[in-house]
Amino acid sequence: MRSRSSAFGSVDYLPERDNFYNPSMKKTRVLVLAGGQSEEHEVSIRSARSILEALPKDRFDVVSTVISREGRWLPAPESARALASGSAASGGALVLHEAATAEGYDVVFPILHGPNGEDGTVQGMLKLAGIPCVGSGVLGSAVCMDKIMTKAVLASHGIPQVAYQLVTRSDYVAAPGEVIARLQALSYPVFVKPANLGSSVGISKARNDAELRDALRLAFDLDRRVIVEAATRSKPREIEVGILGNDNPQASPVGELTFESEFYDYETKYTDGRAQMHIPANIPADVAERTRAMAIAAFKALDCAGLSRVDFFYVEETGELFLNEVNTMPGFTKTSMYPELWRAAGVDYATLVSRLVELALERR
Repeated sequence: MRSRSSAFGSVDYLPERDNFYNPSMKKTRVLVLAGGQSEEHEVSIRSARSILEALPKDRFDVVSTVISREGRWLPAPESARALASGSAASGGALVLHEAATAEGYDVVFPILHGPNGEDGTVQGMLKLAGIPCVGSGVLGSAVCMDKIMTKAVLASHGIPQVAYQLVTRSDYVAAPGEVIARLQALSYPVFVKPANLGSSVGISKARNDAELRDALRLAFDLDRRVIVEAATRSKPREIEVGILGNDNPQASPVGELTFESEFYDYETKYTDGRAQMHIPANIPADVAERTRAMAIAAFKALDCAGLSRVDFFYVEETGELFLNEVNTMPGFTKTSMYPELWRAAGVDYATLVSRLVELALERR
């Protein structure tokens, strides 16, 4: 295994193989939770289909439950139809049913994104039920979902980020002029983001006061807390790292996303052909190593577990590197960035999914 040193410590290039699986053991029963109430409902279901296909049948008994857009947990027949069609738009049984109890399940794989799935709510329910779950627990999930809390933790650990300010809806309603004047200190252009949404939903770029007011109104329709970030001096490159592990996590090679739009907005993210993945990223070796080491440092600082995709801004002209976001449950189709990053490291999709289940059981 290759190892290098950096300002953030030594990091290993590939995850070590383990001997966790014992053929004499009974099969592990896995419940895959998919769907949910966020904008990434369909992505979650596509990810779930890939996971269900990939988990080795000789080692795992896998069942699935789909959560509708209204938050209803669908019983088996409706869940099967939702997985086949790609969406669970409505209907269902009670808000919770037997899939939410501890009995009969060894581990839950909550392939859910955004609020009411990736934010610690489901993780807390499973903790109370005594079921291990794939990915971060309550604390790591909740902190990483909230961009403002993420930034506070990262700042306390000396991890570089772009300049930003917090705005609450109540402050803006009470004194909009004062808020605008305060935000002007960041200098235009700025990016306005709801604090607790993913998938680039509600994000706007503002170049002047009028656009800033419009951007704030849009963001406040989605969240009562909003973050306003300064733009880098030149358009940054968007690079990403996959993290795998618990207390001793490993980092994947660095990948890059390229696109023609002004920034990586919702339409660019979810329209085929609008963005391209490049693995490994064509960046200097020292920048790649610094990125991977910083990603591991952030993963540990935020109390993440199992997996995360860590996103960065790299300003090529200056060599600056800014951590943008930590995703505790990234998209997980076979062609999503996180599995592709590990494929480039020699870890195929089935091995990756199996390892994540093992990590959840090990953490317990």
